[in-house]
Amino acid sequence: MRRGNGCTTMVLIVVLQCGFLAHAVLNPVDFLALQSIRKSLADLPGSNYFSSWDFTSDPCNFAGLYCDGDRVVALNLGDPQAGSPGLTGRLHPAIGRLSALAELTLVPGRVVGSLPHSLSQLKYLRFLALSRNFISGVIPAGLGQLRGLTTLDLSFNQLAGNIPLSVGALPALSNVILSHNRLNGSIPAFVSQSLARLDLKHNNLSGWLPPPPGLPPSIQYLSLSSNRLSGPVDRALSPLNQLNYIDLSMNQFTGFIPVNLFASSITNLQLQRNQFSGPVQPVNPVTISSVDLSYNRLWGEISPMFSTVQNLYLNNNRFTGQVPATLVDRLLDSSIQTLYLQHNYLSGIEINPTVEIPLSSSLCLQYNCMVLPVQTPCPLKAGSAKSRPTSQCIQWKG
Repeated sequence: MRRGNGCTTMVLIVVLQCGFLAHAVLNPVDFLALQSIRKSLADLPGSNYFSSWDFTSDPCNFAGLYCDGDRVVALNLGDPQAGSPGLTGRLHPAIGRLSALAELTLVPGRVVGSLPHSLSQLKYLRFLALSRNFISGVIPAGLGQLRGLTTLDLSFNQLAGNIPLSVGALPALSNVILSHNRLNGSIPAFVSQSLARLDLKHNNLSGWLPPPPGLPPSIQYLSLSSNRLSGPVDRALSPLNQLNYIDLSMNQFTGFIPVNLFASSITNLQLQRNQFSGPVQPVNPVTISSVDLSYNRLWGEISPMFSTVQNLYLNNNRFTGQVPATLVDRLLDSSIQTLYLQHNYLSGIEINPTVEIPLSSSLCLQYNCMVLPVQTPCPLKAGSAKSRPTSQCIQWKG
């Protein structure tokens, strides 16, 4: 009986051991790191994200946490459902001890403090998205050690300082989204030949665009609006032949607008509120649906090649001469929905004074060097004056 009981006991121990090994225990370093991360964060009222984080159970079953064997490979902090209140607290440096981590995200919330410098230890990190919180301080230069990083999204925070040169040197980046922060300094050169999206709008960046090959030709989405960037753009933009969206508005760019931009496959061209100058003469009909060149220093005659644009904003420039007849025809058949030409030095337009502008179209001609042949509603910013003073029109030579 004793021997039998002993065998039974041995069999039971083996079975328990096999069952124990079938469910691998989380790496103790990862376990302790998760405990530290949990202590530094909390649910905002209305969020129940951390309700499943019971450290007496298997952490691989926690909400937002994914394991491969005994290692944490993805950590999505916060409830991803739309409208979730998110989290509060700080990002604990222990995140850097999750050394197998490939993905780290944080839902919108009220997380404060700086980015842990220990993020540079996450050698396998591919995806880092910590947007729409209140993270401050600088972008750690150590992020340049994450050689496999493909997506970096730190948008809508309170980050300041420069964009580290080391971030621009990351070889695998495909998405860089740093918009709506307080970043300053110049834009670094980006070396990744797979970079498709570069979004740096609404910062305090200054200086010229990096010369070729600082902006890789792989870029498809480029948004740099609402900064203090300056200088010419033709050299930097000429190699970008895969663009489908570009917004350089509200900067201090100067010089000519590269003609190749009008031949690209982009759907929206926003260059308004800069200091671009010179004539604008596209070689072929422009197929971009919306072109905004307003509030610049462009001069010369308006090209008939713009008659294929659906929404055309050329107001507040120095254009002269007649409005092309093709633009008028396209406006009257509703192909052009918006044609803003106010505040230029245009001298005439061939249009029947009794013609009815389609309800789906808008035309504004105020404050040019002509008597308005038709009265049309204009934006309030156009002012109340119908025509320029004659003295301005005589003096202006284009």
